[in-house]
Amino acid sequence: MRKLLSLLLVAAYLFVGAAPSAATARGARELPKNPDTYQLIILFNEIFNKTRQDYVDEVSDQRLIESAINGMLSALDPHSGYMNEESFREMQIQTKGEFGGIGLEVGMENGVVVVISPIEGTPGYKAGLQPGDLITHIDDKAVHGLTLTEAVNRMRGEPRSRVKLTVQRRGVAAPLTFNIVREVIRVRVVRSAVKGGNIGYIRITSFSENAEAMTRRAITDIKAKTKNNVIGYIIDMRNNPGGLLDQAIGVADLFLDKGEIVSTRPRDETRAERHNATAGDITGGKPIVVLINAGSASAAEIVAGALQDHKRAVVVGTKSFGKGSVQSVYPIQGFGGIRLTTARYYTPSGRSIQAKGIEPDIVIRQATLKETESGEGISEGNLVNALPPGQRDNQRGNQAPPAAADNEVSNDYQLSRAKDILRAIAVYSGRAQQSKPSR
Repeated sequence: MRKLLSLLLVAAYLFVGAAPSAATARGARELPKNPDTYQLIILFNEIFNKTRQDYVDEVSDQRLIESAINGMLSALDPHSGYMNEESFREMQIQTKGEFGGIGLEVGMENGVVVVISPIEGTPGYKAGLQPGDLITHIDDKAVHGLTLTEAVNRMRGEPRSRVKLTVQRRGVAAPLTFNIVREVIRVRVVRSAVKGGNIGYIRITSFSENAEAMTRRAITDIKAKTKNNVIGYIIDMRNNPGGLLDQAIGVADLFLDKGEIVSTRPRDETRAERHNATAGDITGGKPIVVLINAGSASAAEIVAGALQDHKRAVVVGTKSFGKGSVQSVYPIQGFGGIRLTTARYYTPSGRSIQAKGIEPDIVIRQATLKETESGEGISEGNLVNALPPGQRDNQRGNQAPPAAADNEVSNDYQLSRAKDILRAIAVYSGRAQQSKPSR
């Protein structure tokens, strides 16, 4: 870190000249109307020195420089940032999809850890932790004052060891206590089942490594269970936060026989890339319904947008999150790495869904989640410094009107409606096929 600091200071003095005089340093520096890069480095140097000398507590040079770098990146958009070595390792673990612990996706809110989602089948999920739970203590030690990484590390540990969580849950007055046995967490990002005897159901929770291979295996399993008598597939990507671009492309390619899946367009137009489907639809052209909601983001939106634009699937649910940007990760030897937004992605029809989201073909709100599905939840467009939509944005035509709600009582209203829609498509497709004249 001192090496990095030295390089910054050398650049400042080499290209600008001598250090500011004592008289100038005592007063406020007035920047030129159009300061160049090296004058701005001098400004950074002055602020850095003033902070390390006069801040109320002693702060390490490393912390100041890392905070400055992270501030520079995070001010650009919500998804760019600096990762120190510890955070960089954490990112690699999450991408790989295997880690030790209790299986919670968490964030930080007002100094406490908030559960975003327990990962299905893990100890945290089985213990009954719920989205929105606030973890205030870990092994009876307060979370307040810890960074998110520090809190996560406390929850992780050796398999078969125990961790105690104290949780505050909305609507419950007294704190809840969970004693959980840690396990090696191998995240199953794809789960499958047969619904109603002949509907293939595939739940994709994220696009970490092997999502494409797991989806392919899920379809093979469904075909075997139904003796290849499946009438169609529901691809459930609700609350899927995204993941690896290549995995999203691979999953979409499973259901497409040709055509563009997604294009990525950086600032330099000559470096734009288009990713096309390869021949072969693994389902044999069976009807597909895609389920999305406000928690469906990034890679999930790539898949939904591609299948929607090619009219390969009917997209059902509520508008997606609207994260239409691509992040590249650059390792910095000895210092972790940076995550930088380098491009926007566009669906096959030319739509940039950045800060807009994917509009479903049929809007169906989750009856049991009225508050979060009211259209007032968090989306990409609500985030601080969110990227604006791309300029080359071709709007789709008129959307289908929202489906009329009925009085069916179900644990998962959206999924129930998706099954009804899939059956209707299958019946219609069968009749259309039968009505074709023979040759």
